[in-house]
Amino acid sequence: MKIRLAYGKEGLAVELPDHATLIEPDYIPSLPDETGALKTALRNPIGTMTLRQATIPGHKIGISVCDITRPIPSDRILPVLLGELAHIPPSDITIFLATGTHRSNNNQEIESMLGEFVVNHGCKIVNHDAFDSKALTRVGVTEGGIPVFLNKEWAGCDFRITTGFVEPHFFAGFSGGPKMVAPGLAGFDTTMALHNAEMISHPNARWGITKGNPIHDSIREIARMIPVNFSLDVTINKNRGITSVYAGNIFEVHRAASRFALSTAMQGVNKPFDVVVTTNSGYPLDMNLYQAVKGMSAASQVVKKGGSIVCVAECSDGIPDHGRYYEILTSAESPAALLDMINTPGFDKHDQWQVQIQALIQAESDVYLKSDFLSDNQIKRAHLIPVEDVANTVNHLMGKANNGTICVLPEGPQTIPFIRR
Repeated sequence: MKIRLAYGKEGLAVELPDHATLIEPDYIPSLPDETGALKTALRNPIGTMTLRQATIPGHKIGISVCDITRPIPSDRILPVLLGELAHIPPSDITIFLATGTHRSNNNQEIESMLGEFVVNHGCKIVNHDAFDSKALTRVGVTEGGIPVFLNKEWAGCDFRITTGFVEPHFFAGFSGGPKMVAPGLAGFDTTMALHNAEMISHPNARWGITKGNPIHDSIREIARMIPVNFSLDVTINKNRGITSVYAGNIFEVHRAASRFALSTAMQGVNKPFDVVVTTNSGYPLDMNLYQAVKGMSAASQVVKKGGSIVCVAECSDGIPDHGRYYEILTSAESPAALLDMINTPGFDKHDQWQVQIQALIQAESDVYLKSDFLSDNQIKRAHLIPVEDVANTVNHLMGKANNGTICVLPEGPQTIPFIRR
């Protein structure tokens, strides 16, 4: 069968065995009137006053938005949100790019994300910098001992709004909501504590799990320390079309959006597969190898122990160059050695969590990577196996598995498969 995999901006058509099991999220069409749906949600919020009721001229407004690595249509959402804040001078509104520990977004990326209207609206736009101590303020310590540093300008706003898109997340349960505060606008030390080896290895730190998930619980606790006054979350389909909208109290909104996302993204299968072909949902999610670990993680949920994962991720932004992910990844001879190193008491390095998750997957499965922007040497140093032609690689693996079972996740982690128990 011929299947188009989400890959970069254009996709990648591949020929795969006819008996392959295709696993996709339930396709939800885009709302017929996105603007109308956004206005309705904003004017009928869950558990809060409307923005027009809750804000007055003179208030300094902060809006947290996703960075370039997330496909949320902020260019369509923010004009409607700003319309509800028309009584606030644009000079009193700051848009915070919730980069977490990612790199800053450049001007071209900002215009691509936010749109020309927002960029030229007169609001201040701030790239969060988790590494700049002068741009952070300490706001307390969680019950679990996590030191909480947040963006100082964000903390100083009179009224704080988060915007996000909600989908299952591979260790925090779900994206969006309070994640737009931490790690989105958190300091490096806070993020390191949230993502330490013990937290990442917790059995409940998984896709779509919130109950008993220590990372999810800590993120919610942090979001309460400097309260978010209003939240807007959406769910989207593979075309970046908005499929549902929720506005109001950050926790009630996130809970409602998570329920919707769970019902469409989680897909059960009866048995694991010999071979799983996955993607990282195309651009912008497959911009780099670091992000592609999410696609590997989705596939790992349904691959047999000792099976093979073929991950298709363009990686147009490389490894990337920033952070310490590749440095850690290439500092040991095998995934098992990486896990030993990361679990050594006192080991504490930026991006270790992503390496830990990748190594856990590679310790149980062979992982192949198709990327037009990474060299074979870069791929091999990451303990991955380079792929030139996806169809040929799959045919080879199917031969090794005696024409065994195969499944395909064309949209990668937009679908979270699981084994029915």
